[in-house]
This record gives sequence, C-alpha cells and structure tokens, in this order.
Amino acid sequence: MASILTGQAVKAFNINCGECPIRHRAVCSRSDTDELALLESMKSYKTYEQGQTIVWAGDQMAFVGSVVKGVATLSQTMEDGRRQMVGLLLPSDFVGRPGRNLAPFDVVAATEVTLCRFQRAPFEKLLTSSPNIGPRLLQMTLDELDAAREWMLLLGRKTAREKIASLLAIIASREANIGLRSAAGKVRFDLPLSREAMADYLGLTLETVSRQMSTLKREGVIVLESKRVISVPNFANLLNETGDDTDGGMLT
Repeated sequence: MASILTGQAVKAFNINCGECPIRHRAVCSRSDTDELALLESMKSYKTYEQGQTIVWAGDQMAFVGSVVKGVATLSQTMEDGRRQMVGLLLPSDFVGRPGRNLAPFDVVAATEVTLCRFQRAPFEKLLTSSPNIGPRLLQMTLDELDAAREWMLLLGRKTAREKIASLLAIIASREANIGLRSAAGKVRFDLPLSREAMADYLGLTLETVSRQMSTLKREGVIVLESKRVISVPNFANLLNETGDDTDGGMLT
C-alpha cells in the first residue's frame, strides 16, 4: 500500500520543542540539549480534521511521532465488517513503532489532531545512539501495555456505569497531567469524544451511554457544563464509581 498518511494538513502548526505542551510526557521528555536539537531538525507537524483517517491498518509506516493536540482512536475491522475500537491516543502518546513497517490498526482523528512526526528511518538511527530516547520509549511502551490490560478488565468485567466512570477518570487524569495539574478535588476537563464514539469504544449502546451520563449528573458525580465540558465536584467520588480497588483492600 501507499504511504501511511492519506489526509492533508488543515492548518499550519509549529512550535519550539522547549515550549511544547507535551514536552514533560512525550518520548523526548528525558532528552538533553543535543538530542532536542537533533529532534528539532527532524520533526514536522501535520494536523488532521475530525473524522479523518491518519493511517489504515496494513499501510506502510513512513514515520513515527507524538500526538501534540487532540485525540485519535485505534480500531480494528474484522472480515465481516465489524469494527472494534481498541484504544485511544491522547496528547503525548506515541504513534507507530520503530522497527515495524506496517500499521497494525486504523488510526482515526476523533477530534482535530496535530502530530509531531519524525521520519522512521532517521528516528530509528537516533535510537541506537541516544542514551535517553530509547529508555523513555520503552517505558511508554510498558505503560501502554499496562493500560491495555486495564482496558481488558474494563471491557470484560465492568458494568456500564463503571465503564463510563473509568473513561471519564482516564481522560480527566491525563488532561490534568498534561497541564501539570493535580487530578484531585474539583476537576474540569473537555470530553474529546462524542456519545457515539464513547459507545463504540466501551462496547455499549448510545442509549446506555446517555442514560449513565444522565444518572451520574443527577447524582452529582459530574456536572455537564456543556455538551463536551465536564466538571467533577470531587474527583474521589468519580474514582469510587469506577469499581477499581484503589487502596489495595477488598471493595465493600
């Protein structure tokens, strides 16, 4: 197949690495001055519209990179046409795998998405000489593995209410971390997914998602300030709704 990218950039985007909003979480977070200078010379930005396919499964991957802004979905299509969303790419998440030529999943922009891209061959060469980028990428890959295992639990064992609460808590925590804020007490965040996308991702119906969101609102766990802006009066209360054993003891 052709290049990984079929979409066109929708607007110009450029930022100095030192001012990048994901600098403290991205693959370059441990890079020294010399490594940052190399990455700066290698990088390019591309922005995709909401709903635009960034890469199709099976496409040749000519680049790797990081999500700077927005949210993308990872999904897989079965032979009979059924699709399952298997992951989310949030700001600072890494797209592509060094040493892997083909994309394993479809990557679609759930919102407008901006990627900081590096051509795969030069980036792979940099990995062999960098004392910081390789270990950081390994750590991010292991974190992604942990997240995938947690998502198996969410999809397989949690109730609809727990699934919704878990997704909201994940997004709120990540947004707070990107903004160098604490996800504690009162939290306010933008929900990047539509109700339809949430249903697809969580394996629920649209009606179930809407009903559970309304229930959490009615009980005061969340406040819907607008269609996409959510306020959580007490983040601990939202975590209690996820069904997770956060203190190591038995849930009662």
